This record gives sequence, C-alpha cells and structure tokens, in this order.
Amino acid sequence: MDYNIFSGTLNDLQLTGKTVVTTINQYSFCMAEQDASFKRALKESDVLLPDGDGVVFAERLLTGKKLKKISGTDIHLHLLAILNKDKGRCFYLGSAPGTLRKIAEKLNREYEHIEPAFHAPPFKSSFTAEDNEKMIEIINAFQPDVLFIGLSAPKQEKWAIEHKHQLNVKVICCIGAVFDFYAETIKRPSQLMVNMHLEWLGRFFSEPRRLWRRYFYYGPIYLFFIMKKRFYTK
Repeated sequence: MDYNIFSGTLNDLQLTGKTVVTTINQYSFCMAEQDASFKRALKESDVLLPDGDGVVFAERLLTGKKLKKISGTDIHLHLLAILNKDKGRCFYLGSAPGTLRKIAEKLNREYEHIEPAFHAPPFKSSFTAEDNEKMIEIINAFQPDVLFIGLSAPKQEKWAIEHKHQLNVKVICCIGAVFDFYAETIKRPSQLMVNMHLEWLGRFFSEPRRLWRRYFYYGPIYLFFIMKKRFYTK
C-alpha cells in the first residue's frame, strides 16, 4: 500500500520524542490517492495505525503481514490510561463546545488524575494564519503531554504535520470521530459488531446519509486499488 503501517500492538508503541499518530482506513486511503498533501501527511506520520479491516486485509494480501486493527478509540483510551497513571495533561482540539463539555464531564468521572484542556476552533474549511497562531498559542500555554485532534480527515492530519514543530507537545494524536464517540453524541457500534468486523455497518446505520458514499462507493474503489496492485503491478 506504499505506507509504513504500524504492525504491533498498543503496548509495543514507543512514544519517545515528539510523535504524530494518525490512522488509515479504506476511505482515507482513497482520499489520499486524490490529495497529494494528505498522502504526504499520512506518510510523514511517526505512527500510522491500521484503523480498518480493509487495511488489515490489504496488508496481509500484499505483504503477508498479519496486522491487528487499532481504531482511533483504541489509541485514545490507551493514551488516557497512561495519562491517568502518570497524572498527565491532555488537550482536545476540535469539535463543538457542547461536545467538549461532555468529554470534560466524562473525563472527570473516569480519569480523575488527568488534567484536560479544550478548544473548539472556528468551523471553516481552512484556517487562517491568525487561527493557527491562536490555536498553537493556547495549546503551548497549557503544555499538554498529549494533544488529541478532532478536526476530521484530511484536515487534522495535514494540520498536525504542518505544525508539528511549533507545538510543545509530546504526542499529537489525530482521532476524528472519537471526540463524538467518547462524548456519546454519536453512538459507536457495539463491541459485538466490532468483534464481528461489522463496525462499518453499524456506523452506516447510525449515519446513512453521511456515510453511504464512504462504504458503498469508495469501498469498491478501494478493493479495485488493492486488486490492481496485487495482480497487475510488477
């Protein structure tokens, strides 16, 4: 797939130095084929997690590697557990004020040793230089151990890579819809569906108008890319 996809477990992650963590699934793969800057951001990530059964299947077919799916929710909870143990700080950048309030309330109940901070940037297709400067200033003033970014793909990945060296943060983690999952403003499919490799179907049923193209249009396109690479690329 031309990506250096993480092949271990979460316990194998070595988060030393400044680390940008992103995820890839079949939809983001297709988007990156049409967006060179997005593809570059994924490739320049320090850790690229396989967040999709399609990615796991493709890597096994193309390289023989047996990957384990690691979702945005998985890495989010993993990092929260570490922060709670170490009495660390995390910053949530993205989403809406109401969602961030629900995240704050839930963190207070579940991770009492974490000190969080939040910022909902303006909702627009692209940020101005002033927007970026303000966000970086707010984040750096708090000095978090982990920065969670929920601006949706590909915006969040591009922003993380572009501003990586301006951010005084140890781990920068792009997790998109996880903000809504954790806040429970959008219900994540049950663990049973996840275990049955049907998380995509549960998400489709919860938001069919928004997600139908992701699964039923880009799904076949992704399969075409993979089959072409497997059987027709020398």
